[in-house]
Amino acid sequence: MNTDIASATTVAGQTWNAARYAHNAGFVPTLGAPVAELLAAQAGERILDLGCGDGVLTAQLAASGAQVIGVDASPDLVAAAVERGVDARVMDGHALTFHHAFDAVFSNAALHWMRQPEAVLSGVQRALKPGGRFVGEFGGHGNVAAIVTALRASLCAHDAGEPTFAWFFPTADEYAALLAEHRFHVEQIALIPRPTPLPTGIAGWLRTFADPFLADVEAHVRRRVLEDTETLLRPALCDQRGQWHADYVRLRFVARTSTPSDFKQGNPQ
Repeated sequence: MNTDIASATTVAGQTWNAARYAHNAGFVPTLGAPVAELLAAQAGERILDLGCGDGVLTAQLAASGAQVIGVDASPDLVAAAVERGVDARVMDGHALTFHHAFDAVFSNAALHWMRQPEAVLSGVQRALKPGGRFVGEFGGHGNVAAIVTALRASLCAHDAGEPTFAWFFPTADEYAALLAEHRFHVEQIALIPRPTPLPTGIAGWLRTFADPFLADVEAHVRRRVLEDTETLLRPALCDQRGQWHADYVRLRFVARTSTPSDFKQGNPQ
């Protein structure tokens, strides 16, 4: 039996496999270091890592002395996190069950997979103590625009249908407004263009992240769609040395929940 296939789990149209993720997307936790620094986890704090994946970055946060709990919708990724020594649990980010339990909620490269942001923010608000901070980074407006365009063109060329857009990529203004609606005070928020080297090329990236576009495509058509997508993207995303870059645009933010003093002062945000 192919263990790569056997251990895969599918969540919201995306198949997650811990070994494949580590091989093709090991750069994700590495590039999450700046947002982890922004969190500045302190010893003794309780922190929730929302969308913890395989727990690489979660374990680094826990090294600060904070008590860190990771949640992710993929059982396969959670199992990998537990093997790494992380306190990780299978949980849908749209349905968090915590109540005033954390000093901070942290999220790296996960919120764009959660396409009902109102439900996510309601859960984060409940999970945080008054004055708790929400620090994260995820795909923002314009993220992987070239990749999405090439995928859609290839699907159309093979009469393979028009897929539902797979991700939530808001502008800074859109997400700031959502945060404010859910009683967060936004301390900083910005879109950050970040062309990202792909260690296994665009083919590895597509194998890891493009399932929502290809879930209903027959295997032989899928192979041709992926080949055509790579051909379309080569002039834009592959340099003369053969190094591929994904056209990432990240949305990074820091927000805080209200405290009782905020309400006394007439500022519910």
